[in-house]
Amino acid sequence: MTHSTTEAPALRLLLLADTHVPARARDLPAQVWDAVDAADVVVHAGDWIVPSLLDALEARAPRLVGVWGNNDGAELRRRLPEVARVELGGLTWGVVHETGPKQRREERMRAAHPDIDVLVFGHSHIPWDTEHDGLRLLNPGSPTDRRRQPACTYMTCTVGGGEVTDLRLHALPPRR
Repeated sequence: MTHSTTEAPALRLLLLADTHVPARARDLPAQVWDAVDAADVVVHAGDWIVPSLLDALEARAPRLVGVWGNNDGAELRRRLPEVARVELGGLTWGVVHETGPKQRREERMRAAHPDIDVLVFGHSHIPWDTEHDGLRLLNPGSPTDRRRQPACTYMTCTVGGGEVTDLRLHALPPRR
């Protein structure tokens, strides 16, 4: 008897965090909405500020994985977990807003999430892509509040067959 196995197609992911709508921008930039439309899964690592952005992303994204952040109020905390866990493309993904200081972050997060392959986080508004002991840590920065970064940012990648490929950090043009 032969078994045919068909691997699931690769998924296109959009990674967001720290959108701070409407505190830092009235809405997400058009380029980010275009990325939502192109994604199979949108991952948001917290600090939404208003539930209406969650509603808009839930309505527009084929699949949304999100958590609440330290600036999110009771309604967002009621609707979203503090930590999310999901299987995507043969990898176990975790999503959390805050991971503490950058010193020893990889070691702390590996200890805190021993069975996660990829952890998406926010809070710092600083893009991050490192790997430690089999844990990949990704922070997409913020698409609306660059703080001390050269530009506002978000990430896209493809995941399939247990691999993250084509990871890109996208810098947004300055707002007018």
